[in-house]
Amino acid sequence: MPHIELSRVGYAYAGTDGPVNALNEVSFDVAASEFLCIVGRSGCGKTTLLNIVAGFLRPTAGEIRIGGEVVTGRGGDRGVVFQDFAQLFPWRTAQRNVEFGLQMRGVPTAERAETARRFLKLVDLERFAGAYPHELSGGMQQRVAIARALAYNPSVLLMDEPFAALDALTRDEMQRFLVGVWEETRKTVLYVTHNVAEAVYLADRVIVLSPHPGTVRAQTRITLPRPRDPLSVSFLDYQKTIVGHLGSR
Repeated sequence: MPHIELSRVGYAYAGTDGPVNALNEVSFDVAASEFLCIVGRSGCGKTTLLNIVAGFLRPTAGEIRIGGEVVTGRGGDRGVVFQDFAQLFPWRTAQRNVEFGLQMRGVPTAERAETARRFLKLVDLERFAGAYPHELSGGMQQRVAIARALAYNPSVLLMDEPFAALDALTRDEMQRFLVGVWEETRKTVLYVTHNVAEAVYLADRVIVLSPHPGTVRAQTRITLPRPRDPLSVSFLDYQKTIVGHLGSR
């Protein structure tokens, strides 16, 4: 059984001249522990689709199942990481940010502190447990956000362009870091990006959405071994293939 199943998912919102279709009959499956990237032009509905999987939005057509259960709203089986650095609570230290989801679940103080320290170690920020977000770099803040999303042990990690606001060198470093975390945790990852090279570097499979409304245009399985060399001929060939799908009408 696939871990995530999207079946003819559609989403329409109210426009000034009537309903506007953002997504139309989007269908695909995601295997357990698969790293799936979604790419597409601006306005193709990538973030809308991720928000529907997260349970933040309700689809106006079709359904999504995770572990065989229909998604009807938010759930502890999904961890979410956004692009915005402001996703961390500025009044909480790194450790207390990571503890937040566990605290909401009523996990005892000592247990959630131990869990938070373990995940800060996983993202190599153990030494910064007592630091506040404003004392951390952008990349470090995103690592705290990833630790927080993983700390309550969701089966699915949803990521919406989490490295888009970082400089190029930090972004490259964070991509390598994320692959290492995924290889250790083996979470099922659904990752939205507009960066084709990033998708080829990270993904087991890349789905291309077409815009107006968003539909699945193409799927490409990436069979390159990890770690991947972004300057290799094979890597660049995958980029060309995906860019070709993005450019087709």
